[in-house]
Amino acid sequence: MTIRKCLIVDPMHSSIFPMLQNIGWEVDYQPDITREEIKSKHTEVQGIIVRSKTTIDRDLLGTNPTVKFIGRAGAGLDNLDLPYLKEKNIEVIHASEGNRDAVGEHAVGLLLALARNITKADHEVKNFSWLREPNRGIEIMGKTVGIVGYGNTGQAFAKRLSGFGCNVLVYDKYKTNYSDAFCTESKMEALFETVDIISFHVPLTDETRMLVDIGYLKRFKNPIILINTARGEIVSLTAVAQGINEGIIRGAALDVLENEKLDKLTTSQNEAFNFLRERFNVIFTPHIAGWTFESHVKINVALVQKISALRMA
Repeated sequence: MTIRKCLIVDPMHSSIFPMLQNIGWEVDYQPDITREEIKSKHTEVQGIIVRSKTTIDRDLLGTNPTVKFIGRAGAGLDNLDLPYLKEKNIEVIHASEGNRDAVGEHAVGLLLALARNITKADHEVKNFSWLREPNRGIEIMGKTVGIVGYGNTGQAFAKRLSGFGCNVLVYDKYKTNYSDAFCTESKMEALFETVDIISFHVPLTDETRMLVDIGYLKRFKNPIILINTARGEIVSLTAVAQGINEGIIRGAALDVLENEKLDKLTTSQNEAFNFLRERFNVIFTPHIAGWTFESHVKINVALVQKISALRMA
């Protein structure tokens, strides 16, 4: 078996090492490597596996790269310069299916927590306040749920909603004829007109960056519960704050933020965040929707299967 060498530049679950070795890859594990160090080491390897700390682009790999593939240990590809990698015939693989189940479950958990006032009620009881009527919630049954993006995580969320007796409408600009047992294919206009709940499952691109601004939110006919487990830059934090304040949004659950460095928020981001963090109808989680013990391993399995299938000279 030909031995090839793969550089891993982010922390990974230890299961990745025997998996790669079993298909003939030697692993150079450098989770603390700097960008400048990658520039000097990438010529020694045929593959690089990365999470999100490093942008893979021409500046990193140069004009004549020798790397054959980039493996993204996760779903998003926004830290990869895809046009450059395509130009240089560097294969791009990612483990989008590795954390789909985790994201689908987390999105349902966030929805239930908002609909049933779980975090608010928990806080109150822990502070010796037993209030039943103010915490009367809503049922998901009979509601219309809109999903924007029907890839791995959108499908996982829809599948998990199937037992709740709700109506699931999905909009995906880049797919056709994708209605299935769990959803009905729809236009975005239908979502604006009918949904009670909206959940985003699209990648971050130039097209989706700041997609959800106040103009977008004002197009919804009903007050909505908004869930974002995709990428923070898709949803304007200021718009969410305004939407909550104006009653456009009845509840928001954000696993991701447009700026996740909370000590480096801009003035407007800080104002919006401070407004939202005081609201019991807003739930924040620290980018953990896909972050489970199981997904840590599933991501490795998906990556290694795709690496094994690569045709390399």
